[in-house]
Amino acid sequence: QVQLVESGGGLVQPGGSLRLSCVASGFTTGKYVMSWFRQRPGKERELVAFIINVSGKTRYADSVKDRFQISSDNETHTSLQMNGLKPEDTAVYYCGARRSSYNYEPANWGQGTQVTVSS
Repeated sequence: QVQLVESGGGLVQPGGSLRLSCVASGFTTGKYVMSWFRQRPGKERELVAFIINVSGKTRYADSVKDRFQISSDNETHTSLQMNGLKPEDTAVYYCGARRSSYNYEPANWGQGTQVTVSS
């Protein structure tokens, strides 16, 4: 049974950092595209970043480029390091997975973890 569990969210001040973790069970991620999406209050879910594990290629939303970094151990752990957090980064962050070498739209989702950036 494919399952994704996120952790690491919380309350942080502007300019601070958080590291989100996504642990996969029921599969290993070596042939998957692993992604992070977020849903800000009143907004639709949007892509934050993804990593194509067979190649190591990554892609980021313009709004987080140079501040966030996605990484994967190609086994069970995918992380999102978030630096220089801004109030507009406040959202529920979701981990996603799809067995693919190019398609980042998730076939499986985690339950989400809340990130709140506020002073």
